[in-house]
Amino acid sequence: MSLILPPLLACLSVLASLVPLQQRVGPPSEQSLESDESVARREALEAALPALLPPEERELDAARTEARRLADTAFRASAGISRLNGVCLSGWAGNILINTGLYSRGLCWHYQHDLFRELRRLKLSFYRLGCCVRDKGKYNEHNCVYIAAADTPWPRAVVLDAWAHNGRLSFEPDARTLDEERWQDQPELCSLLGGSFPEEHGYPCEYWFSVRGRDGVQVSSTDEKAVGSRQYELMQKNIKRGRREHPGKLTNY
Repeated sequence: MSLILPPLLACLSVLASLVPLQQRVGPPSEQSLESDESVARREALEAALPALLPPEERELDAARTEARRLADTAFRASAGISRLNGVCLSGWAGNILINTGLYSRGLCWHYQHDLFRELRRLKLSFYRLGCCVRDKGKYNEHNCVYIAAADTPWPRAVVLDAWAHNGRLSFEPDARTLDEERWQDQPELCSLLGGSFPEEHGYPCEYWFSVRGRDGVQVSSTDEKAVGSRQYELMQKNIKRGRREHPGKLTNY
């Protein structure tokens, strides 16, 4: 490892120099979420969600409260997920760091699973959560979470992307504007995640839906093949650290 590390660090230095400045950003701090820009973006998401609802529901206090809670949780959870991942570059540059083994998590589908988990802490009456994918099976496959009205099918939805800017949530206010040939709903994945994380669940934010098992294959964290694997042990270590860092609280945000 000592022989490999110097050239690897040199390669990473070159990589960093090629990455656009806006992608050379670490995870967002809790304080940054109170900046004028962050508050404006959070309020924009909150304002976009009621447009998904039937006209008779849009002005209901309960519906607006639910939209506010969804927007606030989505922004804060995205930042919290990024801080837990700890990756210092965003987007494709961060993926390179993960795929070379320097970091364990931070790919788009990791963010998708984790953001879905965090939003499932909420009891929803007017909205529902879903999962979607762009360019499925291709080199540039991209996975996201979406929010739709409770009884409305895809693609009338707001798409949430926590990955592209390393925990700084971006969103597409109407999935109908997206290329239908590239974007697809993922009801099976949504069902799996929803079964693992029921509404108002009590899992800590450090708990992962799946990990790379002992044989290198991705498996459920409850699978016996997960126990003892590197990612499983990291998850357990993070959970223990979380109990110390945010005692009595399930989240790091």
